[in-house]
Amino acid sequence: MFDTSRIRTRVVLQVILTVAIVPFVVPLYAMVAKSLEGAGWGNYASVLSVPGFFRFFVNSAIISAGAIAIIYVATMMAAFAFSKLRIRNKEVYFWMLMAALTLPEVVLIAPLYSTAATLGLLGTFWSVILPIAALQIPFTILIARGFIDSIPDTLFEAARLDGAGTVRMFWSVLLPMSKPIAVSLVVLVLVNAWNSYLLPKVFLINEDMGVVTLLPEFFKRQYNDDIPKVLAAAVITAIPMIVAYVLLQRQFERGMAAGAIK
Repeated sequence: MFDTSRIRTRVVLQVILTVAIVPFVVPLYAMVAKSLEGAGWGNYASVLSVPGFFRFFVNSAIISAGAIAIIYVATMMAAFAFSKLRIRNKEVYFWMLMAALTLPEVVLIAPLYSTAATLGLLGTFWSVILPIAALQIPFTILIARGFIDSIPDTLFEAARLDGAGTVRMFWSVLLPMSKPIAVSLVVLVLVNAWNSYLLPKVFLINEDMGVVTLLPEFFKRQYNDDIPKVLAAAVITAIPMIVAYVLLQRQFERGMAAGAIK
């Protein structure tokens, strides 16, 4: 272990951390700097003047909120069952679920489109919310199960001795103790749902149902793109995610750290 009380150790760690963040900071700086070229802040004004600009944000918020609600409920229930309940062959079911992580989104577009059209969901928010939830649930269950495994079994045994059933243990014991992982799930799902591009592009066929990730397309031309305005749209799109992460950073990191330990 490093002795962080020594000045030399702190300097070495600071240098390592500084070098490590360079690959992440440089692209962000380049994006912001490039977005101010040409018309400067006028590029951002052009993005804000896109017809229906605020509707794009509302649509993205609806999709994100719907995905968060579905994923949170399904994840916590499934993780609780896999971690604390006695279910026959539950490890088989768990690893079958984990196998779904190998399926990329683009491969599933055709069957998802056919299913949405058959169910009459095409052109509705559900045609995006449900696939987003289905694609993310295996990963969120993996993270949440690791967190729930760290909760002592004695708490659930004591609750059962007091007469609590499975539903009561889930509601009164598990959920109050799972706030850190809940915040982590919210942040992860929010980022993925907010930044979703392919599913809204394919399934939201109505012009008034665009999402924020489609804003840059207003500045794409046949032979060349208005790059500064495209990047300005990207910066504006990223702001809500940055704010959400800053506000929930501590709980997010705590939940992710606990969820990675069994």
